[in-house]
Amino acid sequence: MATILAFALTLWMSLGFGFVIGSHKQEAPYRIHTLFSVECQNYFDWQTVGLMHSFKKSGQPGPITRLLSCTDKEKKKYRGMHLAPTLEVPSMSRHPKTGDWYPAINKPAGLVHWLKYSKDAENVDWVVILDADMVITGPIIPWEVGAEKGRPVAAYYGYLIGCDNILAKLHTTHPEFCDKVGGLLAMHIDDLRALAPLWLSKTEEVRDDRAHWATNITGDVYGQGWISEMYGYSFGAAEVGLRHKINDNLMIYPGYTPREGIAPILLHYGLPFTVGNWSFSKYDHHDDDIVYDCARLFPEPPYPREVRAMESNPNKRRAMFLSLECVNTINEGLLLQHAADGCYKPKWSKYLSFLKSRTFAELTRPKLLTPDSIKTRAAEQLDEPGRLHPKIHTIFSTECTPYFDWQTVGLVHSFHQSGQPGNITRLLSCTDENLKEYKGHDLAPTHYVPSMSRHLLTGDWYPAINKPAAVLHWLNHANVDAEFIVILDADMIMRGPITPWEFKAARGRPVSTPYDYLIGCDNELAKLHTRHPDACEKVGGVIIMHIDDLRKFAMLWLHKTEEVRADKDHYARNITGDIYESGWISEMYGYSFGAAELQLRHVISREILIYPGYIPEPGVNYRVFHYGLEFGVGNWSFDKFNWRSVDVVNNCWAQFPEPPEPSTLNQTDENLLQRDLLSIECLNKLNEALHLHHIRRNCPDPNSLSKSNSTTTKETVSNRKLGRVSGIDTRESVLPAVKDGLFSSLRFWAIVLWAFCGVGFLVVMFVVFSGRKGKGTRGKSYRNKRRTYLGMSDMSGRDRLLRGDLAL
Repeated sequence: MATILAFALTLWMSLGFGFVIGSHKQEAPYRIHTLFSVECQNYFDWQTVGLMHSFKKSGQPGPITRLLSCTDKEKKKYRGMHLAPTLEVPSMSRHPKTGDWYPAINKPAGLVHWLKYSKDAENVDWVVILDADMVITGPIIPWEVGAEKGRPVAAYYGYLIGCDNILAKLHTTHPEFCDKVGGLLAMHIDDLRALAPLWLSKTEEVRDDRAHWATNITGDVYGQGWISEMYGYSFGAAEVGLRHKINDNLMIYPGYTPREGIAPILLHYGLPFTVGNWSFSKYDHHDDDIVYDCARLFPEPPYPREVRAMESNPNKRRAMFLSLECVNTINEGLLLQHAADGCYKPKWSKYLSFLKSRTFAELTRPKLLTPDSIKTRAAEQLDEPGRLHPKIHTIFSTECTPYFDWQTVGLVHSFHQSGQPGNITRLLSCTDENLKEYKGHDLAPTHYVPSMSRHLLTGDWYPAINKPAAVLHWLNHANVDAEFIVILDADMIMRGPITPWEFKAARGRPVSTPYDYLIGCDNELAKLHTRHPDACEKVGGVIIMHIDDLRKFAMLWLHKTEEVRADKDHYARNITGDIYESGWISEMYGYSFGAAELQLRHVISREILIYPGYIPEPGVNYRVFHYGLEFGVGNWSFDKFNWRSVDVVNNCWAQFPEPPEPSTLNQTDENLLQRDLLSIECLNKLNEALHLHHIRRNCPDPNSLSKSNSTTTKETVSNRKLGRVSGIDTRESVLPAVKDGLFSSLRFWAIVLWAFCGVGFLVVMFVVFSGRKGKGTRGKSYRNKRRTYLGMSDMSGRDRLLRGDLAL
């Protein structure tokens, strides 16, 4: 009977999941082969299960091969040979000549081995190369995404700054061909044959070049040469003259916000991500044998209806749904793998019911390419007419202090989630002495600037002058290839993209936000410090400026800041608007007066920036929080100045006091409600950024100490309501049953199978008990009771399924 039940479960799950997969399979006019590289570890096995399941579910054409790199010792203990179609590759994790330990080299080494020894490589036109930590959400067909022979399609990896500096000049004879790409690769087989050996050899070169591992050269936040393989690809492609079509839309990191109208077809979960108070990081499961642990799945994320309740912005909500889809698809793959491996039937739960529901099938239906999704740009044609939008670079200025470090963590995290195009650079102003002791080099892509906090000539202590000084230094010393520069302050959180095309910036026409307290534009201060006081505008905070304007303006910004700072006779509040009357906002006047000198007239937008604690204008989607002032909700408040000397970045799991839950807010006044919701959002985003930072630092698990069952149960119930999950919730749903499609095909056949198993079990029991002695009235009564009990049990199980499935 156990065999029958196991067979029924496997058949049921195949019916439930298989119909989605089969109906989307496509016939390809050319032969496609998908490849990915892994090692003999539990870490890669659960990733393999997730990728393989998504490969089938997405309808990706052609075969797939796992390039499995194992040492002989690892292979003897390895349990996962059955997880995917596999080509075994000799491991190069420990380099056979240098002894260097660098497992990432197995990727190009595996591809070289496949090209040389696999018969599949002789019967293919196009290859799609992925990483194991990916989930495919729609078919990736090379010619449909724009790939041509000699013109591969790839995702943009903007942090590969070595393409713009000495690294490329050292490692390729064609540094001008170096493209910042990776992740998703779709190319012709002939191109791969030419590239693969160079990909491997260039990886070895960069890995050996320890003198140039620094973050400011490679962009590697760890400075350990870990991304040498990525540079090996870019430098190898440059050597053979491959110019990529770069697509920023096909692949996305869960947690990032997709552009409007874009449906990514590849999820790359290489970074930690969160939804509400739930989070997932692949690094938390580095040694996890979850593939071989029957019925265990990753902690369930919030349900779709919970996401709809916690986020009103449609695009951010869509980003959250992508995060859910990523983990839910991996869990669905694990569930199927456990069944295929003969695991026992898992205990019923609301989450398992959801994974088998029509709702989940609809949410994870294969995504089809849209016209916007397949728009690519050629790396060598950034300045040609006809491209959609100009290139953008975002910069912000900080100093070598813990105060600016936690602000940096918050801003950089929000930058990546906002959908802001282009790269971001921190302009870090430090003295030589401070730089020697500084610990935050890896917090952001960084341009180092000599500190002007103490003025070299006057001795005046004025750290705010570092902002214009740093911008000028960056322009003079960095290779800036963007057309527009977005300048932010460190104490900001991005909520959405800030682009010149949306806010109508142009050459000679920068965009900024209103700083109405700069009353000096209306009085003698402007007349003293600019020849064009009529052109003085009260602006600041967020700046979008054309690079040509910024090059002319930056020196004036610095000089006018020095002028106003030195003019102590006009520090008075009634002249400057400075409530401290200390000349602290001299840098802001330096900006306005410098712009007036060039007669730059701004587009002033009140829809970009808001201070938490201010009442928002109805219907405005603000792009930036500027938490420069104290704000509060009820008895809770936050003031950045209270955290000036607190090192929350380097103290594991340190964060700011949590704001109130949105559900506790007073709903009677809509204006006050929206104000408080924005304040809560700002602080939660800061704490979210700090939490993910601590995960990346490999901080010890704060919950490692065992807790009593009663405490755990209590927390699970509470956390489930708030979107926090520490394990799979196997409690029955307390929601009322709702009738919804009882006789839909999938559920109908599932019930038929269950009924068949139930009847079979009753027949067996009847035969057993009818053969016993003393089967008189007592036996008959016993069988009647037994039959009644079984019938009630079966009905209860069906009711639980309906409640859990349809209440989602």
